[in-house]
Amino acid sequence: MSRLGELLVRQNLITLQQLQKAQEDAKKSGGRLGLSLQKLGFIGEQALTDFLARQYGVPAINLADFDIDPEVIKLIPKEVARKHQCIPINRAGSSLIVAMSDPSNIYGIDDLKFLTGYNIEVVVAGEQAILDAITRHYEVKVAVAPDGQPLKEISYEEVMEGFDEGEIDFSMDDAGGENIVDLENMALEAPVVKLCNLILINAIKEGASDIHIEPYEKSYRVRYRTDGVLLEKMTPPLKLRPAITSRLKIMSNLDIAERRLPQDGRIKLKLGKGKEMDYRVSVLPCLFGEKIVMRLLDKSNLQLDMTKLGFEEAQLKDFLECLHRPNGMTLVTGPTGSGKTTTLYSALSDLNKPTENISTAEDPVEYNLMGINQCQMHDDIGLNFAAALRSFLRQDPDVIMVGEIRDFETAEIAVKAALTGHMVLSTLHTNDAPSTVTRLLNMGVEPFLVTASLNCVLAQRLARKVCKTCGAPDPGTSVDRLLAIGCTPEEAQNAKMMRGTGKTAGGTACETCKGSGYKGRVALYEVMVFREGLKELVLQGASAAELKAEAIRLGMRTLRMSGITKICEGTTTIEEIMRVTVSDS
Repeated sequence: MSRLGELLVRQNLITLQQLQKAQEDAKKSGGRLGLSLQKLGFIGEQALTDFLARQYGVPAINLADFDIDPEVIKLIPKEVARKHQCIPINRAGSSLIVAMSDPSNIYGIDDLKFLTGYNIEVVVAGEQAILDAITRHYEVKVAVAPDGQPLKEISYEEVMEGFDEGEIDFSMDDAGGENIVDLENMALEAPVVKLCNLILINAIKEGASDIHIEPYEKSYRVRYRTDGVLLEKMTPPLKLRPAITSRLKIMSNLDIAERRLPQDGRIKLKLGKGKEMDYRVSVLPCLFGEKIVMRLLDKSNLQLDMTKLGFEEAQLKDFLECLHRPNGMTLVTGPTGSGKTTTLYSALSDLNKPTENISTAEDPVEYNLMGINQCQMHDDIGLNFAAALRSFLRQDPDVIMVGEIRDFETAEIAVKAALTGHMVLSTLHTNDAPSTVTRLLNMGVEPFLVTASLNCVLAQRLARKVCKTCGAPDPGTSVDRLLAIGCTPEEAQNAKMMRGTGKTAGGTACETCKGSGYKGRVALYEVMVFREGLKELVLQGASAAELKAEAIRLGMRTLRMSGITKICEGTTTIEEIMRVTVSDS
């Protein structure tokens, strides 16, 4: 491409000054001139590709539209593809069609012809598009289990093929349970190892948030929670229950001999390109064996940008205003799995500056955040939320985050910290924002302390989103139905109703949402800022219903209102909002 710059200048696609700058950049970075021109914004990739196609009389293609046969990819080694900036597209008889960023690279074409034995037909594609295609088709992601063994692609049917349940036989120890040595040996046998690996990997592929492995009297099942809904995925043989349980315990560094008490552990799975996936493992003894629940913690998917969480503009403004006060307490409330941790981490990320000392007490620590001092609680040695809070106050803190306020002792220390110049963030388990005040009072916190310390309460839920692949306008929903769930007449008239059909245009099941019509989740928020009117009602001993009515009068949008907005925008459906919120009346 030595003449590329000269030709581009001659065609008035770039200026001489731009060419000189790009040449300097290419020299410094050791890259190609074309990539430097695109990086500096002097010419677009498509414009450059079209120019090369016209100049050399070869077709231009968009590699994103091509699904290349793996057998064709094998014809050119990855090192050669990178060296000549090319990728094989297809073969026809004695010809091999190859996409190149530089169609004038005669030495490269000769090299490919000699290597493959095919006549080379060149098409042109953008340099970055070729690099992306090389990464996509040559870089194979290999998952690695904690014992260092690669987790290969395999199906449940392949794992269980030829498996004979009669081969399984556990001897009983004197205490009446399975023999520990037998369990250890069985947990390391091929079918069990493969099956456990399959359970872990498939959960990542399906975007599950939790894995439930449940033993019953005459059956054994594996369920994944995807977008907040549990779906059954496998039913392994019941005789494999002790071996699967032991294998997962070994992977989690738990005691396989202890089958009477709950246990908690972690599995760290290494994926390709340095990516890791953590599984938080909880083992609970039940009537017919130990139930295992694993929460998937993927830091790469942790959304810390508060503008992308689902807040309405006014809600986000109110929440941030309370968050950036010099002191006080902000509480996030909602059931397990409603996204409270993500919201709190997003708030901490917003507050995380070199000038601030931030300490958190968590049980467990789900994600590691740079610049924040995170403490893991250990109740068995006396390190609980209350003990951690006391210690934090001797550590010169600016911001304190407590995983959960569970008792009066923790609540009392958190309130005192908020009153003595600290910003305190925490969670509570209540149904909505107004009932959080009632919960604090029931714990024993005095009303005047609640009004003096509390800045804001945020309640939240997660609702499934309509699948973007199979989503279509839903004209069938009547205005009366929208009015019945709380829509205003104006909202009902302007609503853009959408619904996931679960099928493609050809009538087959949608691959994106697996036929459910939903993919992904959006947060619904209820932000109650503690203004003077609310403080007066708390001091007068008002009920949660009275607090809610006053908060709405002062401008609070409830969870149902937030859900209605998402319905009218076409983000979710009426059925989904009715599933996760209650009526305001």
